[in-house]
This record gives sequence, structure tokens and C-alpha cells, in this order.
Amino acid sequence: METTSILARDLAALGRVTEGTSAESVLRGITEAVARGVPGCAGGTAELWMEERVLLAASHSELTVLIDRERDLREGPSREALSTGRPMAIPDVMRESRWSRYAATAVRHGVRSVLVVPIAVEGAVVIIGLYGVRPGVFSSGGTLMALLREQVTVALANIWEFDDVLTGAAQMQEALAGRSVIDQAKGIIMSKSGCSAEEAFEELRRVSQHHQVKVADLAKLLVTEHQQKHGGAAPA
Repeated sequence: METTSILARDLAALGRVTEGTSAESVLRGITEAVARGVPGCAGGTAELWMEERVLLAASHSELTVLIDRERDLREGPSREALSTGRPMAIPDVMRESRWSRYAATAVRHGVRSVLVVPIAVEGAVVIIGLYGVRPGVFSSGGTLMALLREQVTVALANIWEFDDVLTGAAQMQEALAGRSVIDQAKGIIMSKSGCSAEEAFEELRRVSQHHQVKVADLAKLLVTEHQQKHGGAAPA
């Protein structure tokens, strides 16, 4: 089986992460890429398994039904690939003897050949399914599987790294906001008691520990009460 330049291009594009990119969009892109770029492939599925949770994307609704039925039956190439970590191929569904109930369902949905590729990615497993409407259209070609493993691993790693960056930025923004409101609360305490900034912070910390609340939450409450008493004015 030859992988086309279209498949390589489309899979590589999945690794370019933007703000709107998600695991779901990458899985959907995988199914569209294999259906468009693998010779003989009429449709694709992609399952992301993480800690017994699963995300599923499919190029066609019939394939979603087939995957759901495979889970219910607890038999089929995707289940076998997930449990063994090995690629699974069905050259002709009509001659399949390992998973007869799955094969009957696949035939009803127009599927005649299947290739399933498992890919381990940072504590997760992606199961990619390729489906043909004619028998014998897939082989266990190493070039295709190597391309899928490389590009899918890169795409998902980029998403998770991007998510970590966004999370870190949000946490930093929250920390800066908390620091600002703490400084305002210190100013209120200093103006009322004539103490130093260090003494004002120690008083905030003492009261927060006594009431078992965060210093930032206590500071926010103090600033809000001050603004309500003084018509919304910020502390000097």
C-alpha cells in the first residue's frame, strides 16, 4: 500500500496547533485524512482512550454505529488492538472467523475490509480504524503505520503542551490578580492601623488562618467591603 502525499500533508497539518485546536478536532482530522489519502479507504475512525475514558470521531455515522456495536459485543479488531497493542487486519469481512458477530454488523454497514492501528501516546492510546468497501484493499504496510504513529503522536503532544501553556498563563494571571487585591487590602489595614506593609500582611495571614480561608479570598472580601462603604473607591 502506498501512502499518498495528500495523506502526509493532511496529517502534518494536524500538528499545527491553534487556539481552536482540540483533541476532538485532531481525531476528526485523522478520520478525514485517512479517508481522503489512503488508497482503497472509504472511511475512518479514531478513538482516544485515556484512563478508561474514550473520545470517538468517525468520518461517517455508519462507522460510529459500528464502533459502538463493537464495544457492546466486546469483540472486534479495535478491541483486540486496544488490548494487545498490535495492528489488526481483516482482508475480507465475509471470510472473517475470529469475530463473527462483529463481521455480520460490518457487512450490514457496507464494510468489506478493515485495518486497525493502535498508537501509544503519553499515557493514552489512539486506535485508528481504516475501512474499505471492497475486500483486500489494505495490507499491514509499515510505511502507512509509521506515518500515522509519527504524525498522530506529534499532533496530540502539541495539543497537550499547548494546553499546559494556556493553563500556566491562566494560573499566572490569577496569581497576579490575587497579588493586586492583597496589596489593596494591605493598604486598607495600613491606613486604619498605621502599621507597616509587612505587619498588614501578617495580620491578613493571621485572620485567614483563623477562619481557614485563603489570604487572597480574605483580601478580596476586605476590598469589596471597603469599596461598598466608600462608594466604590479603591483604597488609597
